[in-house]
Parts: sequence; structure tokens; C-alpha cells
Amino acid sequence: WTYIDRSEVPTGRSLVRLIWVYKRKRSGALKARLCVQGCSQVHGVDCDQTFCATLRPTSLCTLSSIAATCGLRMRRWDFVAAYLQGELEDGEVVYCHAPPGYATLGADGRPRVCRVEKPVYGMAQAGRLWQRSLFPWLREWGFTQCASDPCVFTLSRDVDGAQQRLILGCYVDDLFT
Repeated sequence: WTYIDRSEVPTGRSLVRLIWVYKRKRSGALKARLCVQGCSQVHGVDCDQTFCATLRPTSLCTLSSIAATCGLRMRRWDFVAAYLQGELEDGEVVYCHAPPGYATLGADGRPRVCRVEKPVYGMAQAGRLWQRSLFPWLREWGFTQCASDPCVFTLSRDVDGAQQRLILGCYVDDLFT
């Protein structure tokens, strides 16, 4: 984010709240995550499109069936901090209060606010923005998107004279193969 003076926020724009979310992991380690309270975002003002496709349950069953029939093992990969990897769309600007403990005063003596540069956990559109960066990347690497389920991708390659096929299913920030 970038700190800006409160006077630079356009008239009529509300400020989204940020909160710290703390979690104790199974190992006992503590984890802190800065999150936007997405419920304080105003649709049409702070965000426009929030739909994010997910792998259909029938597609996951089909992938599992193919793996079982062919005697293959399925794997699952989790993208770490996936929602932070997307890019805000052109013209999409979100303003928020400074994170708790990081407030600074502006030239006018009022607390400065943050203009968000990249998605933050909790943003209503974060999943969509992540997907908008993942899917083109998969297509760039040669994967073909399935027509019946946009979250299923296939890649066919000739390896040592044998045709090999990789099938991926995308569910939020997880990949199933």
C-alpha cells in the first residue's frame, strides 16, 4: 500500500477497515495475518466483480476416478499466499485505514490512509484477482482449459516417444493433479 493524506481520497469513498487475525498453528507457532474486512467494502465502489470459479465436485470425482482406474496417485498443491499474488484491475482503487499500530499523521494533522496497491486477504475480489493471474499463466505454459469446467486444465506432451497427459483441477488456491 501507499500512504496518502486523507484529503486525497475522492469524495464519497469510504475507507475499508484492516484487522490483524491471529492463529495458532498445529505446531504451536503463532501466525499473524493482516486482513481487510471485506464486509466493509461497497460493491460498485470498492470492488466491481467478485465471482471466482471453483472446481466442480463432479470434476474432482472424475479426476479421482481417472487416477484410480489408471493406478495413478493424485497430488494436491497449495499456493502459499495465493491471494496476495493477484493484481488489481486498471482503475480499481481501494482505500483503507492504516493497519493497527502503523498509523501516521498527514500534513493536515489527520491520520493518513492507505491506497491498496495489491490484493489483501479478506478483499471481496481477492480470489478473482488470483484466478485472473493463474489461468493465463497455465495457458501460457501450454495447458488447455476445459470447455465444460473452466477450472480443469490439460497438458499433453510427447515424452520419450510416449504421449503423456497431465490433468489439473483448480480449487481456490489448491491444484489437484
